[in-house]
Amino acid sequence: MFKADWPAPFNVKTAISTREGGVSLPPYDGLNLGSHVNDRPEAVAQNRQLFRQQINMPAEPLWLNQVHGTDCVLLEQTDFSTGPFTADASTTKTKGLVSVVLTADCLPVLFCDLAGTQVAAAHAGWRGLVDGVLEQTLTQFTDPSQVMAWLGPAIGPTAFEVGDEVRLAFIEKEAKADAAFTAVPNKPGKWLADLYQLARLRLNAAGVSQIYGGGFCTYTDSDDFYSYRRDGETGRMASCIWID
Repeated sequence: MFKADWPAPFNVKTAISTREGGVSLPPYDGLNLGSHVNDRPEAVAQNRQLFRQQINMPAEPLWLNQVHGTDCVLLEQTDFSTGPFTADASTTKTKGLVSVVLTADCLPVLFCDLAGTQVAAAHAGWRGLVDGVLEQTLTQFTDPSQVMAWLGPAIGPTAFEVGDEVRLAFIEKEAKADAAFTAVPNKPGKWLADLYQLARLRLNAAGVSQIYGGGFCTYTDSDDFYSYRRDGETGRMASCIWID
């Protein structure tokens, strides 16, 4: 487990899990926090309890049913009593409510305003990123120029190979996105995509200038991170944020 390295207000707390520790067995070995990946339910429950205890989290994170969409949940207004809410981002202004997203190659993005009065977490795979999940999350803030963002562990730019359709989807939305793609030698129509650069472009265009994090690679760092692209059947890490 580690914390986001950014100059957030003192009352904004974060926690990002790794695969280290936990009780899950292979292929989920370690601290799998995803309940939707065919791991033993009792192992996931124990891992979530261990994660909470390890960082003295104020409450159980409000887990989402993520679908690679763009919906952002207002935690104050959503009833989680019947189970996970279907969305790919959540935000709150209430102390002690924990926003969380699960990832294993997709990009987790944490947000807070400069006053420390609102936080959010978003799950941005390439589909969600191109469709506007970050922008949709930012619409929940009064002034995006007063928001900072942190980019968590995702598949890195040397490992994320995509086809023409992914590159063109981004370029159609933002011409500058072309710079985030590098042609793969001897593989026509294949490109290496930089999720971090793509996210920074979209955040900048939405008015966010204070962007931190990045530089991870879930695919190449098998000791610390789960990677769906690398392993197929695997666990999930959590990126959490809350107001203390």
